[in-house]
Amino acid sequence: MKLKPLQLAPQFQLSSWLSQIQTPVGMLVIGRFLSEVGTGFTLFYAPIFFVNQVGLSATTVGIALTSTSLAGVVGRILGGSLADTREWGRRRTLLLATGISAVGSLVLATTSNFMTLVIGSAIVGLGIGFYWPASEAVVADGSQMENRREIFALTRVADNLGLAIGSVLAGLWIAIAGNYRGLFIIDAISFMVFFAVIYLAINETSQPQIEQSQPTQPFGSWLAALSDRRLLIYVAVNITFTTYISQLHSTLPIYFKNFIRAENNTIGLAETTISALYAWHLILAVICQFPIARALKSFSHTLALTISAILWAIGFGCVWMTAIAPHYHLVWVSLALTVFALALVSYTPFAASLVTDLAPETQRGVYFSINSLCWALGHFVGSPLGGWALDRSRIIADNFWFGFSLSVLIPIVILQYLNKILSSE
Repeated sequence: MKLKPLQLAPQFQLSSWLSQIQTPVGMLVIGRFLSEVGTGFTLFYAPIFFVNQVGLSATTVGIALTSTSLAGVVGRILGGSLADTREWGRRRTLLLATGISAVGSLVLATTSNFMTLVIGSAIVGLGIGFYWPASEAVVADGSQMENRREIFALTRVADNLGLAIGSVLAGLWIAIAGNYRGLFIIDAISFMVFFAVIYLAINETSQPQIEQSQPTQPFGSWLAALSDRRLLIYVAVNITFTTYISQLHSTLPIYFKNFIRAENNTIGLAETTISALYAWHLILAVICQFPIARALKSFSHTLALTISAILWAIGFGCVWMTAIAPHYHLVWVSLALTVFALALVSYTPFAASLVTDLAPETQRGVYFSINSLCWALGHFVGSPLGGWALDRSRIIADNFWFGFSLSVLIPIVILQYLNKILSSE
């Protein structure tokens, strides 16, 4: 049976989406939204919990969180290969991913020392590794070239909306109950719900692969992908982007809590303020996702990603301004998270669409596995680097963001080189 692709009009229409809700992509979007609500409970509060409640240093937490990245590397390699095989495919790989992630969240709920944090983070990383290649491959399977950016944008809307709702509810939970461990239990429940959605409502989408008389061997798929010069150049760019994104999740929440000067001359923003700021960041990403996707639709992938890089530089510059500006620190923080939202929505759908265009249909799992490995490597570098900066002197912690702003020149130069190669084909 040939998979019916999800069709979107040039101007996104809700009625078109509702009529296609039963497709694998549509059900995946619903599942991702429900899961991200749970993830929103922990994403921005986990570093604060481990530092301020468990009592670990920011550097220690950053090092422990690298276990997420290391395990994620293993998960992404295995997950991408499994997603392309006849025996496993996208659906079974997603079931495995959500089951593992639920276990990891429950382990993190019991964290009381460094070792438990490492174990829980490693399990979560393994689940994430299995999840992303298969999930992105389902979206690629259910889209066509003319609407692919919009469909990837739709999945990001679901992700960001879920994260926004989850982060707001998490702030209320902390303000009322003060129980950080409960956040991880809620996250585990959300993964169990996602597991049920996949099991009951999502069919296997890798039909072209199943129909092949000579299935692609996983090892050969990896060799072919790693010999694709265009993909390798993109990987260099993507690692820098994901290093920036890691700062949003692991370093900035601690910086906001322990370093920002509030307007009453106290140090650190309240948890409810941080929650509201990140909720605004995510809601803005939801609101702007489709307008940005449409506005940049006529642009090349590399130009869209260059615009994203410039926005990242501006965002990091705004964070740096909170350290050097005498007043209005909360305004600069709000502006930074606003710009970061625009940077994200001009990055994620265009990056995923570029990978889909580069990948042969029967190797999408492997290509998205390599794409997802960039996220693992970015967090592997970004989390301990940010923790190290926050554990140094105040001047290093403050000027850390200025250094990130300048570093954006690196991906911009690489993107121009990639554009030259793609234009010559």
